[in-house]
Amino acid sequence: MAIPTSRTKKKAEIIINEEKCTGCGLCVSVCKDFSLKIENRKAKVSDNPLFGCIGCGHCMAVCPFDAIEISGRTLSPEDIFRLPDKEKTASYESLYFLLQHRRSIREFKDIPVEAEKIAKILRAASTAPMGLPPSDVNILIFDTRDKVRKFAKDFCNYLESMKWLVSDWFLSLMKPLWGKSTDEIFRGFIKPLFGIYTRNMEKGINLVNYDAPLAIYFYGTPYSDPADPVIAATYAMIAAQSLGLGTCMLGGIHPLIQNGRKAKKFRKAQGIRHTSREGIFVIFGYPEVDYQKGIKRSFASVEIKK
Repeated sequence: MAIPTSRTKKKAEIIINEEKCTGCGLCVSVCKDFSLKIENRKAKVSDNPLFGCIGCGHCMAVCPFDAIEISGRTLSPEDIFRLPDKEKTASYESLYFLLQHRRSIREFKDIPVEAEKIAKILRAASTAPMGLPPSDVNILIFDTRDKVRKFAKDFCNYLESMKWLVSDWFLSLMKPLWGKSTDEIFRGFIKPLFGIYTRNMEKGINLVNYDAPLAIYFYGTPYSDPADPVIAATYAMIAAQSLGLGTCMLGGIHPLIQNGRKAKKFRKAQGIRHTSREGIFVIFGYPEVDYQKGIKRSFASVEIKK
């Protein structure tokens, strides 16, 4: 049986060129579906895979003799490319310095983000790891300040129609069902956020997405690994930093547009194709403010298992 995604529900096809195959076994060692085996000193398709080829492409990428081709699950032999020389990759220090420079930017110059830079951001983000191929991450791009502001206004109008969600009677009703931490988040963050967004928008102040020149929504599908959209968004933010752009994650939108008839109507109006367990908006632009210092961050805990 093949693992289903929103893009395909069939397994990929493995084609082995026996004339090129030397039986080195590298493909077998990297295939965690056990779709391959060595038989008579040649790679063969196994009769007992776990699920059937998921199209990860590891066997194609590791084979030194180009003896394997994978077709299906959006993958084809044309998708294979030679890796750049390791000398061209970033050192740990250069990567760490780049990450130190990245901050959450909410003040942007009134300069559009060029289409070429958007393409580079998406190209970098597409290299992000995923739970299972093919990627079920969807991308929605708002590439002008006007589009970004229109979304913010539409979202605030949507919130106005959903005020019952943060009403005292509803929160009291739900507290025994969703527990202490969720209740605290709703009362201490979500409920005030409704008012912060809507009241300021009435004054012409956009605190939803800060009138950024570019916003990108990364979201999945009911099939996708919940981490996939967030990892892709993280890659996009790092790529944008390397291109001289500032970025900021916006976590207050996605959870509020997932459930119910009004949410479905809102998603349809915005061109959002699926519900998704996790998703994130990221805003991009040329920073208006130049930060001179960084701020040290820490984890909640770090322990080495004994």
